[in-house]
Amino acid sequence: MRYDFTSIMDRHGRDSVAVDAPSGAAGKTFFGMELPFGPDSREKGFDPIPMWVADMNFPTVPTIPQAIIARAEHPAYGYYLPRQEYFDAIIRWHEQRNGVTGLAREHIGYENGVLGGIVSALQVLCAPGDPVLLHSPTYIGFTHCIEDNGWDIVLSPLRLEDGVWRIDYEDMEEKIVRRGIHAAVFCSPHNPTGRVWERWELEKVMEIYKKHDVFVISDEIWSDLLLDGHRHIPLQSISQDARERTVAIYAPSKTFNLAGLIGSYRIIYDRYLRERIARVEASTHYNAMNVLSMHALIGAYSPEGMEWVDQLCEVLSGNVRYACDFIDARFPGVRVIRPQGTYMLFLDCTQWCAEHGKTVDEVLAAGYKVGVIWQDGRPFHGPCHIRMNLALPLSRVQEAFDRLEKYVF
Repeated sequence: MRYDFTSIMDRHGRDSVAVDAPSGAAGKTFFGMELPFGPDSREKGFDPIPMWVADMNFPTVPTIPQAIIARAEHPAYGYYLPRQEYFDAIIRWHEQRNGVTGLAREHIGYENGVLGGIVSALQVLCAPGDPVLLHSPTYIGFTHCIEDNGWDIVLSPLRLEDGVWRIDYEDMEEKIVRRGIHAAVFCSPHNPTGRVWERWELEKVMEIYKKHDVFVISDEIWSDLLLDGHRHIPLQSISQDARERTVAIYAPSKTFNLAGLIGSYRIIYDRYLRERIARVEASTHYNAMNVLSMHALIGAYSPEGMEWVDQLCEVLSGNVRYACDFIDARFPGVRVIRPQGTYMLFLDCTQWCAEHGKTVDEVLAAGYKVGVIWQDGRPFHGPCHIRMNLALPLSRVQEAFDRLEKYVF
């Protein structure tokens, strides 16, 4: 491969929440995230392997630091205007990666983050206390941002059918009707299950939303991270109605490991909806682009960035195959459904815990002791689940699973 996905990157002392936790940090909240570990959680002799928070342990594509450094060399960082190259890069990326046509600068709006974009959209679509539909398991960030702002989450659980996570259309429609729901948050690809939705599934979802006049906020931040040849279909591309009914939110942050730079964006085709959300965002005075994150996106959404992402997806696909094969062969009682996108696993430890008289807390703690820093799946609505990040060099993934086999399972 042209790019390095095998070297172990030392992130200690580089402000990384994934690896740098102070003594006594376990259970404490930092910037909205509860840290599952601290130095005192780990036994001596085991270095930490970060497999929890959803960022990557690979160096990003070189065009990003090159773009940031080139801009930072000019010693003026005052008020500025977004470059046309920023919008051109987004339009070109969606045309070439997802086959999107008709996307223009006026449809694109900056967001500090996906969750802030969701809150701004819901402030337009919902009154205080209104119900909002989500599918479960559910990304913990959705839970916090919706409940923290006073809306009522209504969960429609996904169903496992022949080893595939499926939408329960009857359940979601019944809840939409019974609760009078007019706003939904959709996740595509789905976090934490890693499901990449097929076109017929999205068509059926949008038929229900149209029938009951439900507006949709679609989190598509994982849309570039696709495994084993799966393809992402933007929800707005399903129909003309879907195009007008949907607020889609994207970011280069998951794809290129840029979460620390801050910088997402939304695509809204409907003029009225776009202007109302922009008015809400303007009133908060929070939503302002960072000049360096703008240049980072331009560097990311480049021809070299496309090549880098393609190689990254090959690496992630190999890591997922290794981990899932290992679990199937050596962890009897632990169930995992192979993700089709993202780099996260969602382990179901229900049977293993029952057979061994253990709780999921004890399993999590046993992993922390040997340096495997994984994440409690219960806040994601997985009752006996663990969430694992596989965006590491394969040697680190192998070491983690060797430790889990020897000391945990």
